[in-house]
Amino acid sequence: MAALARASRYVFRWNKRVDPTFALSTRSMASKTPVGFVGLGNMGSPMATNLLKNGYPVIATDVFPETCKEIEDLGAHVVDSPADVADKSDRIITMLPSSPDVIEVFTGPSGILKKVKKGTLLIDSSTIDPAVSKEMSVAAEKMGAVFMDAPVSGGVGAASLAKLTFMVGGPEEEFNAAQELLSCMGANVVYCGQVGTGQAVKLCNNMLLAIGMIGTAETMNLGIRLGLDPKLLAKILNMSSGRCWSSDTYNPVPGVMEGVPSANNYQGGFVTTLMAKDLGLAQNTATNTKTAIPLGSLAHQIYRVMGSRGYANKDFSSVFQF
Repeated sequence: MAALARASRYVFRWNKRVDPTFALSTRSMASKTPVGFVGLGNMGSPMATNLLKNGYPVIATDVFPETCKEIEDLGAHVVDSPADVADKSDRIITMLPSSPDVIEVFTGPSGILKKVKKGTLLIDSSTIDPAVSKEMSVAAEKMGAVFMDAPVSGGVGAASLAKLTFMVGGPEEEFNAAQELLSCMGANVVYCGQVGTGQAVKLCNNMLLAIGMIGTAETMNLGIRLGLDPKLLAKILNMSSGRCWSSDTYNPVPGVMEGVPSANNYQGGFVTTLMAKDLGLAQNTATNTKTAIPLGSLAHQIYRVMGSRGYANKDFSSVFQF
């Protein structure tokens, strides 16, 4: 649970309940006002750093105080709780590991909604159940704030380079205000629809990612056992119809690529526990919508078993070793 909690992150937003055109222009005028950030883990820390690099004052907190030191040294103002973040900012970004963490950060005793200002823009970049995003939106609306879900794709490397893809769900008239901040942390910011649709896209993406990684690992293992050089095999796959992100950008075989977790004993990256969590969310939504996902279900089982056999905190590409 501690490992999961370290992944959490938070977001702020400034939004007056007035005519949308006026609200957008006002936010633009105040674009360099403080931005709150909750969750300074593997993803949140580089995301918050990129806000600082773009000139935004950052008010930050994390459940683990030791994770705050690096961002504090870069100029962020660290506070004790999400409620304190809400008290000092009106645009807040959250980056958390799970649905329960998001619920606690927003609605708990020291949560954002305890001190949130009317008109605050709340952007949650966690990957959670779309139903929880909708619940948080309703709770925020009761306090006069606006909630948007904006999960990310790209991993720690893309977070560090500000090349994430954000999938945004929420009121369309608020998208420009969210995009102003998200563009500092990502190369692609895509509006998906109302609250929860960003999460829906993210779950679909991660289910495909897991299936693709398992397929890549199986394929590479078969080729190696047939006597093929793994680098040569990867090269040919990547100029052929079998090419995919897991083969050409994040290859799971040690020695094939530099700068990926497989080159570092599967340390860093996107841990198996979080992939299993996301696949569980995909499984739940598939059940609720009566959608058959046989490969997604099998991928979920594989990553759950990996988590119980010593791979929980290794990158999900360690499925090659498993």
